[in-house]
Amino acid sequence: MRHAPLLLGAILIFALDLHAQVNPNYSLPEVSVSQAAISSPSLMNPPGAGRFALANITPSAFAAAEPAADPQPQQGPLGVFRNYSWGFYGGYSFFRFYISSKPEAVSNMNGLDFGVVYYPHAGWIGIEGQGVFEFGSYLGDSSFALLSGGARFRWSAPREAEFWGHGLVGYSKFIPQTAMGGQNAFGFEAGAGVDLGSHRKRFAIRFEGDLVGTRYFSTYQYSPRFAAGIIYKY
Repeated sequence: MRHAPLLLGAILIFALDLHAQVNPNYSLPEVSVSQAAISSPSLMNPPGAGRFALANITPSAFAAAEPAADPQPQQGPLGVFRNYSWGFYGGYSFFRFYISSKPEAVSNMNGLDFGVVYYPHAGWIGIEGQGVFEFGSYLGDSSFALLSGGARFRWSAPREAEFWGHGLVGYSKFIPQTAMGGQNAFGFEAGAGVDLGSHRKRFAIRFEGDLVGTRYFSTYQYSPRFAAGIIYKY
């Protein structure tokens, strides 16, 4: 019986070895599929896998399965200005009227001018109508009015500026009646200006300079006019 402990120990070792073979432990370090495929392609492509080999799966395939992020809103190209089709203007006007060739026949007049312009398809060529009303003190109380229409051309520039030029023809009237001739005459106006703060905005400040041509008393008059005001675009 003195060999019994040795026999019992051998049986116990044999039993433990048999249990390990029946219940093997295959625990492996936690490695993602994509990392395993990259580090060891042979693990993902066992023999006999054929054309369905997992090694053909690239990391981009796993990325494609992730939900796509919400697309960001697209912004319009920089430097594109919004052009409106309609413009309504009103402002102050200074008019130096050279009535005749005599040095004393000059009247400095102050008044108002109003205008409207329409650009078909919001383009750069428009149709314009304008009314100018001036008041002075030549021979007492005097006044001058010009109603005209024509074409306007515009060009959008940097720094919130829009340059333009126009040419108008129409009908003018000068008061008072004088012994030199009638009160009505053909008139025209040509000039240019700039609208400041006009890009993507409805209101802008206008500055303009014009040459007003008339024919009174059998004489041609060429008189400068300067104006400043507010334009509303629609």
